[in-house]
Amino acid sequence: MNEAADQPAAHAAIDETVSARRELTAVGAFVRTQPFWVMVAILLIGIIMSMVSDVFLTERNMYNVTRNFAFFGIMALGMTAVIITAGIDLSVGSLMGLTGIAAALAMNAGYSVGVGFAACMGTAAVVGLINGVLIAYLRMQPFVVTLGMLAMARSIAMVISNNKMFYEFGPDQDLFEWIGGESVFGVPNPVWVLIVLTLVFIFAFRYTTWGRWVFAVGGNAEAAKLSGIPVERVIVSAYVVSSSCAGLAAFLMVGWFGSVTNALGLTYELNVIAASVIGGANLMGGIGYAIGAPIGAALMELIRNSLLLAGIDALWQQFFIGLFIILAVLLERLRNRGA
Repeated sequence: MNEAADQPAAHAAIDETVSARRELTAVGAFVRTQPFWVMVAILLIGIIMSMVSDVFLTERNMYNVTRNFAFFGIMALGMTAVIITAGIDLSVGSLMGLTGIAAALAMNAGYSVGVGFAACMGTAAVVGLINGVLIAYLRMQPFVVTLGMLAMARSIAMVISNNKMFYEFGPDQDLFEWIGGESVFGVPNPVWVLIVLTLVFIFAFRYTTWGRWVFAVGGNAEAAKLSGIPVERVIVSAYVVSSSCAGLAAFLMVGWFGSVTNALGLTYELNVIAASVIGGANLMGGIGYAIGAPIGAALMELIRNSLLLAGIDALWQQFFIGLFIILAVLLERLRNRGA
């Protein structure tokens, strides 16, 4: 009787042990990933800067840091999806200028903020679709296609804006500027968008068929096609996602600025690619982390902020970004050799 009574307790203990081992395995797996070590770097920089500058940990500075990296984090999520497929999207910076102008033109004409958002995201989706079709179906190189789109999107933005600045956004201007420039519970609205979007990407990468297909295409496109995966459609979808993220970031940034010119997003593509790579996305494809995109963006903004507070010339920012890109790729190469 005692043995029978002890069996449920024994099974429960076994289940708890198995669950604990799974948790430890998950923790161990995360520790071995690049995002974890980037987080360690962020903490170390934070500790150093808190000793160097009295301004660093102030509420205002933290507010600015989180708001600033949110825009790049949003774009880096979409870029990560493209990089996982072994592609690249150099057009995202110019696309910000184009989509920002598209939203401004719609609202400046008297339409609501909803119409402006639709114009922004619709323009982004069309550009992403063009990029994806040329790359997936016409077998053109991603670098060439998106480099060409970088020039074309910026030129179109100049033409449709007549090279003018827009700062009047129709009847919903206050709402538009609140969306991009204000906060909820002390957290900037773009940060909330980044948090929600990161959770969406984590779920999509881990638990959806689309996420599994994205990784499969990046790992080996030929094997994926033989397995019945619609490789072309997956690639197109990745570029549409990347462009849509750039459009969303542009919409929020224009609302924060309260104005827009066709120069919006100039050279941002480097920062976005850097955030994705620093966050663990492998430029060879097949590897990437949703959580890595905002972490990489946070590190870059922290570097910029730290340089300013330490009194170091901001011109060094691009040097450190390039350095971290090289270190991130080197770390990935060393990990692959170790495996």
